Amino acid sequence: MPFSHFGLRPELLRAVQALGFSTPTPIQQEAIPPALEGKDVLACAMTGSGKTAAFALPILQRLAGRPAGGTRALVLTPTRELAAQIEQHFRDLGRHTRVSTATIFGGVGMKPQEQALRRGVDVVVATPGRLLDHLRFPYAVLRSLEVLVIDEADRMLDMGFLPDVRRILRHLPDLGKRQTLFYSATIPPAIAELSREMLRTPVRIAVDRPSAPATGITQAAYPVPSGLKSALLAELVKRGEIRSVIAFTRTKHRANRLADYLVRNGVAADRIHGNRSQSQRTAALGGFKAGRFPVLVATDIAARGIDVEALSHVVNYDVPGSPDDYVHRVGRTARASATGDAILFVSPEEESDVRSIERAIGLRLPRLTLGGFDYTARPVVPAMPARRPTPPFRAPRPGRGRPFGSSAGGGRGPRRPRMSSR
Repeated sequence: MPFSHFGLRPELLRAVQALGFSTPTPIQQEAIPPALEGKDVLACAMTGSGKTAAFALPILQRLAGRPAGGTRALVLTPTRELAAQIEQHFRDLGRHTRVSTATIFGGVGMKPQEQALRRGVDVVVATPGRLLDHLRFPYAVLRSLEVLVIDEADRMLDMGFLPDVRRILRHLPDLGKRQTLFYSATIPPAIAELSREMLRTPVRIAVDRPSAPATGITQAAYPVPSGLKSALLAELVKRGEIRSVIAFTRTKHRANRLADYLVRNGVAADRIHGNRSQSQRTAALGGFKAGRFPVLVATDIAARGIDVEALSHVVNYDVPGSPDDYVHRVGRTARASATGDAILFVSPEEESDVRSIERAIGLRLPRLTLGGFDYTARPVVPAMPARRPTPPFRAPRPGRGRPFGSSAGGGRGPRRPRMSSR
């Protein structure tokens, strides 16, 4: 089925063709038609499935060719990187239209964002917290909104944004006066409840689809002691077995330590996590996309906000705590039906978490080994010798030592205090 089957405007088809999209992905085939009809949509779509275009194209079709009249579409998303990525998709797909866009997120000044809201740009892509900051002021008016998109709803739940989303809803047209497109990689109970509050008789798409990595991702695991993980990653990059890789760590501190280790050992790298400023995060992502360094170290804040063409590898430097996090991380490669490799570094203490991931995705990850790093091939450390038994207690011989409570004067007992002569 070609994109022309949807009846899209010629200027949108020109942009799609220029971007090299030949046929719609499965989520696009299912979600675009009801969205074009103005229906609410509840879609469970995997990361990297092409869902951004699935909601961007219907919005652009709706707004293109109409005079501006305030902000008419709002996309809520959990992270700054994902907001920037979505806005770029709107720009690329709407390059031949006059639809205007703007991003609103933290870490940067509010003044340009205020000006965009005052102008009434057509499409606003925002993170919930910063948008609420603006909604405290009278210039931020969203009562003319026609389309609301909730993207990565389950990630918003994980990051504690659902109360903010509910507060934003109070500033929007009532249910039934707007179209709502609701996207989530998984549908836990809290997300299902929120969707019932926000949607009116939605078209449900792939709601029961199990969470699993995209097809085209080759998955494997390296058994490696925790203390040798950094050296293993550096060695794989130096050997040329990994060309362009995002390495995910569990914490910001570990991301800093890994990036510093790689640089000290001759591997160009940068990092992206929540403690870095927006300018630092933008520079790191831009440098990685431009190929100035082969390794980008990231925490899970970037798991759904990085879109890099031809990303060859994702390395789970730390095993994620849940199968869903694993799926979102490895979804950075094999984007939109491409191919890629996902590697898991597994230390002995992480084996139980790996088994949980394997059960969830229905796949036993093949084990790869590299000489000197495989803990399963390392010699067994002999057990420590047993401690010498403590000798039994023996009572001291007469005249040796003092009874408990005795004074320094031997066995004469405690001295009596000398009476004062005064």
